[in-house]
Amino acid sequence: MFLGIGKKKWDPKGKHVYITGGSQGLGLALAKLLAKKGANISIVARTQSKLDTALKEVETFRTSPTQSFQAFSYSLSTAPSSAAALAAATAGHNDTFPDAIFCCAGSAKPSYFVEMKEAEYEEGMRSGYWTQAWTAWVTAKEMAKTGKKGKIVFVSSTLGLMSFVGWASYSPAKHAMRGLAEALRSELLLYGISTHIFFPSTMYTPGYEEENKTKPSITREIESTDKGLTAEQAAESLFKGVERGDFHITADLITNIFKASSRGNAPRGNWMVDTLLDIVALVAVPIWRRSVDKQVLAHREEHTAYLRNKGFFDVPSSTLAPEPC
Repeated sequence: MFLGIGKKKWDPKGKHVYITGGSQGLGLALAKLLAKKGANISIVARTQSKLDTALKEVETFRTSPTQSFQAFSYSLSTAPSSAAALAAATAGHNDTFPDAIFCCAGSAKPSYFVEMKEAEYEEGMRSGYWTQAWTAWVTAKEMAKTGKKGKIVFVSSTLGLMSFVGWASYSPAKHAMRGLAEALRSELLLYGISTHIFFPSTMYTPGYEEENKTKPSITREIESTDKGLTAEQAAESLFKGVERGDFHITADLITNIFKASSRGNAPRGNWMVDTLLDIVALVAVPIWRRSVDKQVLAHREEHTAYLRNKGFFDVPSSTLAPEPC
């Protein structure tokens, strides 16, 4: 249809919606929004105490006595635990497998690449990619086997469309998330499963407060022009995108520009708006890149002093150190 006119919108009322990372931040805000719209909700996270508190908050948005709200404590970093979480949620909702999966779990620990420990770099991929990928894998197999026409919704980041200093342990996972979503958007058409991916900018959540503990000063400086989003604003943008049937979902102008500059073969939404953004991106993205490069180069002396004070130059790299005899 022209500009999506006449296209049927997704309605979560009465559907079983499964949300990972549902105990706080974007996941919790989304659970509240969907509860208000009549959905049955399963929230999944690692910490039971946070889930208990979150479930009480979700209850305040109930619109019908027949709605079912459940919480499940699981780590989603492996395929077996992801399968177990989905099985528990299905059993908890009268053996009804979720109609829509929202993968909101994840965390970030920004730092300089040369300072990262091996385990921290690996954790970036686990928390940023595998916690969503395993859930999607289990979901897709079950939906394909049973013929369920559902939705799988991933959460990437503006940093899944571009990146800069400080985000080397985080943005690779978010770029990988985009790659998985684009492959599945095509492949899952075979089963009538729709795929979506959200690219939020900075979100002011408990996770944001955690990442600021390790965030380099130059990263903060570059991000200072980003107004950011509350979890509620991000959840509203995500829901509206899924409701419209958008594949790439964004919530702010700067992310829209980066999306336009790196769209690849992803389908367009509003073709007139996207074409205009294509033109803007041709000019705006190179200007932004040069501005960031200038800030990074100006930070070089301060950064060298920082590494020297940390003793970085006095310790041999573990990857280059000779093997003990």
